[in-house]
Amino acid sequence: MHDHAPRGIRAGGPRRLLAISLALTATVLVVQVIGAVLTGSLALLADAGHMFTDSSALVVALIAASVAARPADDRQTYGYQRAEVFGALVNAVILIALCAVIAVEAVRRLVEPGWVEVQGLPMLVVAAIGLVANAVSLYLLSAAQRTSINVRGAYLEVLGDLVGSGVVLVAALVIWLTGWMPADAIASLAIAVLIVPRAVSLLREVIDVLGERAPRGTRVPDIRAHILGAHGVVDVHDVHVWQLTRGAPVFTAHVVVDADVFARDRAAALLSELQSCLSEHFDVAHSTFQLEPAGHLEHDAHA
Repeated sequence: MHDHAPRGIRAGGPRRLLAISLALTATVLVVQVIGAVLTGSLALLADAGHMFTDSSALVVALIAASVAARPADDRQTYGYQRAEVFGALVNAVILIALCAVIAVEAVRRLVEPGWVEVQGLPMLVVAAIGLVANAVSLYLLSAAQRTSINVRGAYLEVLGDLVGSGVVLVAALVIWLTGWMPADAIASLAIAVLIVPRAVSLLREVIDVLGERAPRGTRVPDIRAHILGAHGVVDVHDVHVWQLTRGAPVFTAHVVVDADVFARDRAAALLSELQSCLSEHFDVAHSTFQLEPAGHLEHDAHA
């Protein structure tokens, strides 16, 4: 029997691996910004923006790993997970603005070629450093991402940046070997194209969370049907589904039940059945039900 468990540095816990990957990514981010200034490469600056995306994702992943164990208090009754959403909002706005600046500058360089001289060899060295750093981060996270959805998200971010670093490396090679400067602008546009959909998707997700919309993929009619299928349930109303942050859905509902449920003291069993149903079938760990006898009226009730 073979042991396929990760060994050495990859055997660390998720938080430790995420911290190491963040240190690598942040270091390369600084190197790329300095390299972009020294070489005049717009592609390096674009890739630095891509690395900024990864750094933010790793920070969010680390926060998620820490916040998950932090209890709620009397002021933050739901805990501190919503802080991730505000961080993601800032991240998305910065990325979209950065992509706009890069796109304008790239088009300008294509329209007016020759006014910026990009240093091919230093650009190649910095791009190679970024490629190696991303490869190392990918290797570190490869084992843990199979068992942690949190690490899986960070792994996919780093994988995307590995592609971006490869694009910059190819552009640097073209400039170094042929002197064809437009390769830098074309590479920067390609990286911006990689970043924009992720930034827009992130912004859309933030708007969904702050707007308290039901999580994507959650069908309220299906949940209502499951609840109505429970023995003793007559009706369900005031159904609300939202999420504190990604992967943290919350559910509340008023459930009308037969008088027999209270008469036979089955309320606790029914409540447990409904909560288990949402947890098992819809992955909703936090659900609140108000059980009401048939014929019960509320002054502020609304169907």
